[in-house]
Amino acid sequence: MTEPKVPEGYSPHFRKSRFTDPWEPLFSKTGAREVSIGLFLSEAHCNSRGLVHGGLIASLADNAMGLSCVAALQDEGRGAPGGLVTITLNTDYLGSAKIGQWLATDTHFVKTGGSICFADCLMRADGVPVARASATFKVLQAG
Repeated sequence: MTEPKVPEGYSPHFRKSRFTDPWEPLFSKTGAREVSIGLFLSEAHCNSRGLVHGGLIASLADNAMGLSCVAALQDEGRGAPGGLVTITLNTDYLGSAKIGQWLATDTHFVKTGGSICFADCLMRADGVPVARASATFKVLQAG
């Protein structure tokens, strides 16, 4: 069986963590103020019915939106923050996805403030919207 082709512009995800390790391989695509994360869905990402688990959708959206806020802060010349902490995460499920589909975030940085950042995200499976999310993050000071 041939390996599925990763969409153009995506490369192995640059940020590794113990939380996302079980979802590997993850891929990302970066812009000046946004980061998109994608993966091919496998059994490990799905519930007992073979559909993507809502927790995976919410977690990927949270990761992509947080990384997009960091990119926006750096683009504004504010440097890398000491981290971000999710204040709110709202997720609306619009559909589902199944094993073998490409699931990716379409992240839109919204606004930074002095200590808060806002972002939106649309999750797509093979290009079809399956969820939308929005988040507010507390920007932690470096040091």
